[in-house]
Amino acid sequence: MQKTSIEIKGSNFTLLVLYIKSNNIDLINKSLYKKIQEYPQFFKNAPIILNVSNLSLNQINWRKIQEVIISHSFFIVGVTGCKDNYLKKIIIDSGLPILLEGKKIENIEQNIEQNIEQNVSFFYRTHNFENIINKKTTKKTEKTHIIKTPVRSGQKIYAKYSDLIVTNNVSAGAELVADGNIHIYGSVRGRVLAGANGDVTSNIFCTALFAELLSISGEYWLSDQIPLKFIGKSAQIYLNDKVLTINSLS
Repeated sequence: MQKTSIEIKGSNFTLLVLYIKSNNIDLINKSLYKKIQEYPQFFKNAPIILNVSNLSLNQINWRKIQEVIISHSFFIVGVTGCKDNYLKKIIIDSGLPILLEGKKIENIEQNIEQNIEQNVSFFYRTHNFENIINKKTTKKTEKTHIIKTPVRSGQKIYAKYSDLIVTNNVSAGAELVADGNIHIYGSVRGRVLAGANGDVTSNIFCTALFAELLSISGEYWLSDQIPLKFIGKSAQIYLNDKVLTINSLS
C-alpha cells in the first residue's frame, strides 16, 4: 500500500498577540520600535497574531499597517477580532487569514470531530494564542514527563496532558510547554507555558527565575513584567481570578 506524501493534523502553538489600537501609522511604528528595543532578540522574526478589534474603520489604511509591522521583522500569521465584512475582505486580499476565536472555535472543533467519525476525507483546523485562553480542559493529566538534561536554546519540550519536571537549567531561547504544571529545579531563562490546553489551575514552580516569558492558560508576562524582587529567586506562579500571581518559595 502506497504511503501518502502529506499528513494534516491539529496542533497547539504559542503565539504572541499584537493588539493594534490606533490607525496612526507613525504612532504604530514608534510604539513597535520602542517595544522591540527592550527585547530585540525576543521579538526578532517572531510569529504573531494581529488583533484589530480596537481599530476604527474610519480612514484605515490596512496595507500601511501591515507593511509597518512587517518592517519590524514580525511574521504575521493571521488576524483576529475583525467584525467588519469590508475590512475582512481587505485583510484576506492582502494574503492573511481571518482567525476565529472563543466559542466559535469550540463549535468548529466539535463539528470537525463529528465529521472525522463519519470518515470525511479532509479537514483543516486552526489554533492560536487566543484559542488556548478560552479552550476548556477536556482530558486529565497523565504520567509526569521528566527531563534530566539541560534544555538548550532553540529546544521546545511539550508535555501533552501531563505535568513537566525539569531537573536542570533552561537556556534563553528554549521553551517549556505543558498542559499541566511545570517544575524547574534549576535556573530558567527561556519561555515557560503551563496549562497550555486551558487548565487554569496549573502552576509554575522554579528555583531560579530569569524567564523571558511566563504563561498559564494564555495569561502571560514578559520578563519586564515579572516583579524585580523575584528575579533569580525561587517562585511559584499561578492564576488568581484569571490574573497571574507570583509568590516566593523560599
